[in-house]
Amino acid sequence: MPESTPELSEKDLRTLIPEYEGLARTTTLLNPEPGEPGVRESSLGGALLWPADEPWPYCAQEDHWTFGSDLRNHTEIVAGTVPMVPILQLFARDVPGLEFPEGTDLLQVVWCALNHEQDPGPVMPLLYWRNEAEVVAVGLLSEIPVAGEGEYDEDHMPEPSALSPATAADYPSRHDLPEDVRETWEPRFRLPAGGVLWPSDSNVIATKAGGWPAWTQPADWPDCESGHRMEHLLTITGDIQLGDCGGVYFFHCRRCPGLPWDWRFDCH
Repeated sequence: MPESTPELSEKDLRTLIPEYEGLARTTTLLNPEPGEPGVRESSLGGALLWPADEPWPYCAQEDHWTFGSDLRNHTEIVAGTVPMVPILQLFARDVPGLEFPEGTDLLQVVWCALNHEQDPGPVMPLLYWRNEAEVVAVGLLSEIPVAGEGEYDEDHMPEPSALSPATAADYPSRHDLPEDVRETWEPRFRLPAGGVLWPSDSNVIATKAGGWPAWTQPADWPDCESGHRMEHLLTITGDIQLGDCGGVYFFHCRRCPGLPWDWRFDCH
């Protein structure tokens, strides 16, 4: 009978490669659960604390479209006519491990829930840092607009969910291993018959803030316009279908004025 391939646990991995243990970062797992979160609660897909003096955003992309309820259809949607969808709201009090820009305590993400042809992925997001007290002081937008039936791609819309944040240790996937650790890794896990055994890593694949991206494909870290490699801010994965999506990853540069941000997408 052929010799079976040995199995290694995450603990084995950290024992055999002590350098890996030093790559741990703290992440906040958001743990969405379907519910009815209010505008002053952290949520995935819930109502946002949106200021009355700021119009709700609409997607201005020219090439967005939807399948609607029939995957055989490809319906083009006129730019600027479909409102964006609330995706994520995080209050600093719920994610103490996430560093907010000075003067802000609220992070919001919306995106266009249509399909888009351009890289880096199917949705088109916007990210906002706010101050909760300032939003409350100016008053809240009385009504958040929604698209008509068939104007969204349902796969791109989350079910309204409350969050139960919890911290955890997070490690890079093998896609993010530093070159020196990778060079150490391969010879220690080389199989007698040839090839390399890649044991399960300790990268947390979940919707989370901070930590490491939960890549399912090779890592694709963005740089800001000044050439700085951005830091991982958020991963959204598993809680929104996005077709065969692995995840949507948000990054920002805290070294530059205005905290420029970018995002990436990968699929299974």
